[in-house]
Amino acid sequence: MQAQIQKTTLANKETLSRDWFIVDASDKVLGRLAAKIAMTLMGKDKAIYTPFVDTGDFVIVTNAEKIATSGRKAEYKMYDYYTNHAGGHKYVTFEDAMAKKPEWVIEEAVRRMLPKNKIGRHMLAKLKVYRGSEHPHAAQTPRVMEL
Repeated sequence: MQAQIQKTTLANKETLSRDWFIVDASDKVLGRLAAKIAMTLMGKDKAIYTPFVDTGDFVIVTNAEKIATSGRKAEYKMYDYYTNHAGGHKYVTFEDAMAKKPEWVIEEAVRRMLPKNKIGRHMLAKLKVYRGSEHPHAAQTPRVMEL
């Protein structure tokens, strides 16, 4: 009796097919939404997932200004950044960030869940976040992502 040889299939650029998904962020909790989006961008929900290949899909997020948070995070959450000058450690509150640029809040939450390398930056480029319910990606015929 001859033993059967098993082969491992690895994803590559030629075998990938990328889908487009759309998510309505109205009344969704920020962390749970970001976790689901990060998994889709990485491609971890696909059977062909390969850690060193960007196998993920494109994600469109609409109604970014209507995102919700759990608990009292809206009052106490802070984002910090550096201006690359002496004493340039700055802080922005969650409420201020939501008032000025709610798209950035979702992008930042997803970015922090992706790998911190070149492939993570490629994954983040597949995320499109918009304030209202309108988006310019109708030609890609996105499917609704279930959360």
